[in-house]
Amino acid sequence: MTEAVRVRCPGCGRENGYAAPSFPCACGNPVTPPLDPSAEPRPLTHRTWSQSWVVVRCGACGREGEWPQPELGCGTCGTVVRVPVRPPGAAGGDAGAAGPATAGARGRTGPTEAEPRAGADRGTGAGTGPGSVSGTGPGTGAVARPAFRPVTIRTGRDAVVTAALYLRWLGFRDVRRPDGVPIPSAAADLRAPGVVAQVDPTTAPVGLRAVECVWLNGLTAAATGVYFSLAGYTEEARSRADELAVPLFVMDLTGVPQPVNDPADELVATGA
Repeated sequence: MTEAVRVRCPGCGRENGYAAPSFPCACGNPVTPPLDPSAEPRPLTHRTWSQSWVVVRCGACGREGEWPQPELGCGTCGTVVRVPVRPPGAAGGDAGAAGPATAGARGRTGPTEAEPRAGADRGTGAGTGPGSVSGTGPGTGAVARPAFRPVTIRTGRDAVVTAALYLRWLGFRDVRRPDGVPIPSAAADLRAPGVVAQVDPTTAPVGLRAVECVWLNGLTAAATGVYFSLAGYTEEARSRADELAVPLFVMDLTGVPQPVNDPADELVATGA
């Protein structure tokens, strides 16, 4: 299990716990980006796909691959920060399972994207992150939720797929994009009985108006309005979401949504 480190938010000074996710190397061994606790985390103000990857070496076979840059959303102010990673060759900079490197096996590889498991849309209960946990659902008692299997986010479409998988993991059935011609917008619309979700894969923080729109859409459909963002939220948007009880989630490129406000924590705890 990856050891958690403390990451100080440059925006508000709060220390957040963070454990870097692991991905399978082409050789089959897990690879975890080696975090650099001596370097200062930097706030993410503008996202580009080319700068969202870091080079990490597998400690078992020696392959160097491009992996998602570790990111963390502050639980207090919502600032998204990039967590520094040691480059290959630096002291302690190799990752993955312990073992001798194979001569001549150095190639470039990347994370294997997880395929949605057959029962991914049947998950109920509570919990977050990649581990299986137990929780209490409405009127169901204690239930075990299977581990959420993320999809590495490389494109805007991957972000929408991840949000849909996560909603199914929370217990919402028949998650889909509405039929018909979509309204011109950078955000994608997802619907299911009981939920209306917006997924913003752009590099700009989500603003106040977008949060109010998803709340109104949920109110019209007698459903919960939920928002997923890659770049976080403005302070006004977070404050308004708390007032309207709109769950907000931030997704990093590893494909694991993280709740950033109390309504999101409650949704994760109770499920659909």
